[in-house]
Parts: sequence; C-alpha cells; structure tokens
Amino acid sequence: MKTTKLDHIGIAVKDLEKSLSFYEDVLGIKCEGKETVEEQKVRVAFLPIGDTEVELLESTDPEGPIAKFIEKKGEGIQHMAYRVEDIEKAIASMKEKGIRMIDEKPRYGAGGAKIAFCHPKDTNGVLIELSERED
Repeated sequence: MKTTKLDHIGIAVKDLEKSLSFYEDVLGIKCEGKETVEEQKVRVAFLPIGDTEVELLESTDPEGPIAKFIEKKGEGIQHMAYRVEDIEKAIASMKEKGIRMIDEKPRYGAGGAKIAFCHPKDTNGVLIELSERED
C-alpha cells in the first residue's frame, strides 16, 4: 500500500454556514465548493489549504452518522483521510495486517473520491478514511 499524502481532515459541525463563516472570515480559508452526499446523509463544504483540505460535514438526517457522532462526542474532528494510489490494494493490505475495515469495498465519497473507512478500534481510536481520487 502506498499512502501519498494527508488528503483531508473531516470536521463534524452542527451548522455548515455558521462554521464556514469562522473558516472564511476568521481564518481566511476560502470555501471552494459544497456537495450533498445522499448515501452518507451529509452536506460537505471543501476548504483547500496547501496540499490538503478541511471538509466540514453537516448531517442531513438526525439518524445519520455525523448527527450521531455529534450527539456522542460533540462537534470536532470526525476523521482523518489519507490518499492512497489503489484503494482496492489498500483495503487488502489493511486486512492482511489485521486492521478491521468498516468498508470491505470502496464506496462513493465527496468530491468524487473512492473511499473506505478503517475501524477506529484498530487505529488508536482515530477514524481513518482511505481515499483514492484523480488529481
């Protein structure tokens, strides 16, 4: 498995527009797009910074994974995403090394990425996303 960079940091927020105001007006990071990912019940805002980006994640459903995360842990960092060259090989490599995968096969992620999540119980409590996307 070849990991090429930190792709993005996913931050769970209750109110996307309010959170965007902080990142844009206070930190000076410009939002370069928004997307709703129906299958993940989430609205996403993309804030590129350097060679990575911040993804703000707002739930579109009170039963969605981001809503449940916020209910349990509050707003904040929800996951770290690492760019990989071949997600199928990356998933197989993780499994060979004894890492449980939440996603046995890649699924669609925001920004057109193929993604798969590793189980945080095997990754020091951090929800890690593997992400393959075209540059």
